[in-house]
Amino acid sequence: MNALAEAVGSFALTRWVSRKNRADFERWQAAALRRFLDRDLPRASFYGKAPPRLTDLPVTDKALLMARFEDFNVHGITAAEAWAALARDGRAGSLTVGASTGTSGNRGLFVISEAEKYRWLGAILAKAAPDLLWRGMRVAVILPQNTGLYEGARRSRLVKLAFFDLTLGPERWRKALETFNPTVIIAPPKMVRYFAVECFRLAPKRIFCAAETLDPVDRPVIEAFFRLRLEQIYMATEGLLAVTCRQGMLHLAEDSVFFEFESAGEGLVTPLVTAFRRQTQIMARYRMNDLLRLSEQPCRCGSPLRCVDEIVGRKDDVFRLDSASGPILVTPDVLRNAVLKADRRIDDFRLVQIAPDAIELRLPPSLADDAAAAALQAVRSLLEGRGTTAIVTLVRAPLPLETSRKLRRVECRLEQVP
Repeated sequence: MNALAEAVGSFALTRWVSRKNRADFERWQAAALRRFLDRDLPRASFYGKAPPRLTDLPVTDKALLMARFEDFNVHGITAAEAWAALARDGRAGSLTVGASTGTSGNRGLFVISEAEKYRWLGAILAKAAPDLLWRGMRVAVILPQNTGLYEGARRSRLVKLAFFDLTLGPERWRKALETFNPTVIIAPPKMVRYFAVECFRLAPKRIFCAAETLDPVDRPVIEAFFRLRLEQIYMATEGLLAVTCRQGMLHLAEDSVFFEFESAGEGLVTPLVTAFRRQTQIMARYRMNDLLRLSEQPCRCGSPLRCVDEIVGRKDDVFRLDSASGPILVTPDVLRNAVLKADRRIDDFRLVQIAPDAIELRLPPSLADDAAAAALQAVRSLLEGRGTTAIVTLVRAPLPLETSRKLRRVECRLEQVP
């Protein structure tokens, strides 16, 4: 396997596909999906044979994948074997094993081949920074854990990459990060905001937030400090899902993933993903837990790939409340907007459903009392308008930077019903 050839080939394919019109792209995608269904999918024992149509396949999810992990990867590696490999060096023979960070302890595993690793590298470079590649790139990745994906980038010689462990806290590696002087930063939005608030000596040419929901309250702080547009990389255990273009629009990675969408109400959708360029761990009609708001307009950049207006959050964080007319759902974006629009001085908060009829609004003591009161009233009015009698309590407490868990400003802590 020629690693450089795999990366360059994937880079070229990604760039070539992005220049097609939508009709030509859909014909290309349909052919690629058909090859995947005929050639790659039957190699996983869960499927065993090619289906006449994609929609003939069952819908899968993380619980099923983890329960029958060996049936979804073509080498028959069990979840126990994968966890053991991850605890050692992340290698299972010639394969790389990785895992999601897990928002609530529910981590997902993945296995990929060396060829897939470098195809991922070529694709993400083509989408995120093709103009910087030839001028030399120093990429700082600040995430809770390293994976073989980043090791592949480090060995490729296409970029100079440094990984900084988010869980250790920025005080452990601030000097090293500033000395590295990255041209590209990939980090959760809470971390990039921290760089801005603490005036880190950094001068990147591109900043991508990843691994957490980008809340609108963070964007202006980050962009004002760095004087750059904040961009996004939407990636999960399921693979690379979307990247921001130079026009600032978030494009789905439809050149490697086929998306189906299930309505989640309030104009939101939940994606089913089929990763038709993956050959080691098969993911077909895999139901994700994210809530997306799709764009209705094509992007000015000319790409045929569909755009997402907003990654709203996790389906698990929809508030589930009782009302006189029966159970109701309130999505994270609606709740978030109620707090932020109450007073422009609010730049951080936590809104947590702690019981079927109890919600806590947490605001820092430094926020003016009238702004806190306005936010409390805004949430109460929103819920009263939905017909629920849930009690909303205001808690004044510091909101420190947490590096051991993902930031979820709107969070439902009720046990999920299957």
